[in-house]
Amino acid sequence: MKALLLIGGKGTRLRPFTCRTPKPLLPVLNRPFVEYQLDILKRHGIREAILCTAYRTGDFRRALSNGHSSGVALRFLQERVPLGTGGAVRNAQGLDDDTLLVLNGDVLNTLDVGAFLRAHRRARTEASIALTRVKDPTLYGLVETGADGLVKRFLEKPSWDEITCNTINAGAYLFEPSAVALIPPGVPYSLERGLFPSLLHRGRRVLGYVTPGYWMDIGTVEKYLQVHLDILGGATPFRPAGLKRRGAFWLGAGARLGRETAHEGAGTVALGARASVGDFARLAGSVSLGADVVVGRGASLEDCVVLDGARIGDGARLERCVVGRRCRIGHHASIGAGRALGDGSSLTPFSQL
Repeated sequence: MKALLLIGGKGTRLRPFTCRTPKPLLPVLNRPFVEYQLDILKRHGIREAILCTAYRTGDFRRALSNGHSSGVALRFLQERVPLGTGGAVRNAQGLDDDTLLVLNGDVLNTLDVGAFLRAHRRARTEASIALTRVKDPTLYGLVETGADGLVKRFLEKPSWDEITCNTINAGAYLFEPSAVALIPPGVPYSLERGLFPSLLHRGRRVLGYVTPGYWMDIGTVEKYLQVHLDILGGATPFRPAGLKRRGAFWLGAGARLGRETAHEGAGTVALGARASVGDFARLAGSVSLGADVVVGRGASLEDCVVLDGARIGDGARLERCVVGRRCRIGHHASIGAGRALGDGSSLTPFSQL
């Protein structure tokens, strides 16, 4: 079985960080996000993945052209025009005549691919959708299933009085070739709004497979930050790769902690290669620092992400924010919760954002 990764979108909800970097290549704890998905595929015995690209395809080729350390062979399939989730799947038709696993390129989860496939085959369906349960169903489109697990209907962001379930599309699918053949070729088309409703309308069986465990769509700045906090806080089975543990700190090659550097609260701190934290700095909760980041003397960082090459001035304060690559934060400047600074931004000393 081959896997198809849908990574052709522009990631507009995650701007400014996706203006120059495709969302699947954004770092999560200093690794391109797509590598986490490839690790999951390898863990479940999948040795080949097809990457469906449209936006900044060259970036993917440069980042992944030499293969991946997990051992998954990669194949690139570029769309001349964006084809959407369904169009991308149809564009890959003919590359495999077996059951096809399709993954959205912006979801991190603990999907058991083998159990998903076994449920798909037991149900004898042409298409299966992995589902996850959420606390607030009004924020999502819901997928309602019957006692047999087959999908009954789709509800798009219902009000509380319309809610009959709390299961949503988890961004992972299994398709037989007969289902893929129903997608019109060469035109933009949606799996969610096109193929799945069409299958139900035709009376075809679609399985909804509820997957337990961790699930996160990293498609917004808030969720991109949260996935870092979840990993560093131990809420997922994922761990920082290539870093050495020292107490509450994960240290990359050449990373340095200053005198009297303190960590407070739950969570851990990850320092990328050659990152340094100045004397008397205070780090609270979970903090991710990219390669070559410099944090000044007496600075205070809490629950935040700072990407490669950024400089944080002496006495600066950061809280629940994301700071892009090569940013310059002046001394005693403050960045508050929910803020996002794009790559190369500067904040002058004593500024408050």
